[in-house]
Amino acid sequence: MRKLLALILFITTTSVCSAQLFTREKVQNNQNLDKEVLSWGYYFGGNSLDYKIDYNDNKGDIFNTKTVGFNVGLVGDVRINDYINIRLEPGLIIAARTLNYPENYFEGIPEDDLNSSDFIREIKSTYVYIPLLLRLSTKRLNNFKPFITFGLATSLNLSSNEKNPEDNSGGEFRSTKSTQFYDIGFGIDFYLYWFKFTPSIRGVFALNDELVRDTDPNSPWTGNINSLKTRGLFINLTFR
Repeated sequence: MRKLLALILFITTTSVCSAQLFTREKVQNNQNLDKEVLSWGYYFGGNSLDYKIDYNDNKGDIFNTKTVGFNVGLVGDVRINDYINIRLEPGLIIAARTLNYPENYFEGIPEDDLNSSDFIREIKSTYVYIPLLLRLSTKRLNNFKPFITFGLATSLNLSSNEKNPEDNSGGEFRSTKSTQFYDIGFGIDFYLYWFKFTPSIRGVFALNDELVRDTDPNSPWTGNINSLKTRGLFINLTFR
């Protein structure tokens, strides 16, 4: 699904760009829109998140199952010059992941003490995501302008269970409430008659370990994990 969404976005933007690049110069829409020092907008889109897991011992990989989530938020933009902007994009990120544990992680535990749910941990996350981004743009070409963005983000996971006294032995997978991310991406501004439309693709990579470990240091769910960090892809549609 993530590859399909990225392919559709790439084909759409490439087609529109090619149509404008190889035709004569057109009348520019909203010529003064980018002259504002401060501007606002909103976005919505989708996401696909998983975990990058580093292990203590080579006991096999914990398999990640990803689903498509939802993003929505606001955009605050500060214009530095025609090519540089600083952006704050606070939003709400809703995502879900499933960890599937191999059977050898439970060696030494009697089969009668295990059931099928012990091998699976479904993790639903709701992040308040706040990135501060530097945006570098090219010169405007007719009615579109490509750009790249990069920066740092902080987040608050409202579904973390960090303070829950129960751990995986009681069926509760716990992660840290606060996570910091590195955020990098690219997109294209399309200047339409009434507004500016901006599709973008962003990669996000957690900088800190998010795992809250079980009380038992030999827990089959957390004992072999050295670090667990979110990584993923955002596809956003911004309107201004």
